[in-house]
Amino acid sequence: MPDDLCGQSGQHRLRRGAIDTLSLVPAHTARPGGRLGSLVYGQLKEKLLDGHYMAGDRVAVEELKAEFGVSKQPVMDALRRLNSDGLVEILPQIGCRIPVYGRRETADYFNTFASFEGVVAAIAATRWVGDQVDELSALNTRIRNDDATSPGERTHRYRVGNRQFHSLIHTMADSRVIADVSRRMFDLADLLINTAGRPFPLADAVPARADDHDAICAALQQRDADGARAAMELHIRSTATLIFSRDPPEPVA
Repeated sequence: MPDDLCGQSGQHRLRRGAIDTLSLVPAHTARPGGRLGSLVYGQLKEKLLDGHYMAGDRVAVEELKAEFGVSKQPVMDALRRLNSDGLVEILPQIGCRIPVYGRRETADYFNTFASFEGVVAAIAATRWVGDQVDELSALNTRIRNDDATSPGERTHRYRVGNRQFHSLIHTMADSRVIADVSRRMFDLADLLINTAGRPFPLADAVPARADDHDAICAALQQRDADGARAAMELHIRSTATLIFSRDPPEPVA
């Protein structure tokens, strides 16, 4: 693997309006070795999923070294892990970039993802216990009522809240293997949402997304496995359309 794995400084393009939601770890406070690489991995992954880069952008090692205040090795370790996750591409003799997927590939992914999450929702409808659905509804109310103003902040807060929402459904399904597979699929979904099409495509869609969540909650509350599956599949399949639409959705009155 070449030393200039991720290109030269200045070759990547940060998305305008993106926010820095990370607390960078100075080199003198971080633990050495693999621990430091894990910290860089976690923080860089959050930047990728929040849309700080666009599809095709080059990611430069020297810039990351300066940004995170670390040596080259932790950056390289983090990039290799992200490459294994499918969140960056390491191209021999070329460098490292954000993956590029077209409309058809993106639609294929969200159709596949929708089918998987639909099954999870159907299982959850038969297994949830106690006040889990009430907790899910309360979480969705917080998602709907978030008062963030900038597109970048709205995108970040929705992404975090949405992952919590779906994670609770995975908890209802009570299957560790489902939760692990779904986590990996959600990572790629978030990357596609925030890099593949127009900037911050879900920033103005939060009310409609929360409506989708309400439909999922209603089906879960009724222990309607078929209804939960259908509501979840519709919710996720609609994402690809939002990613590539030219105009933001009409505001909900």
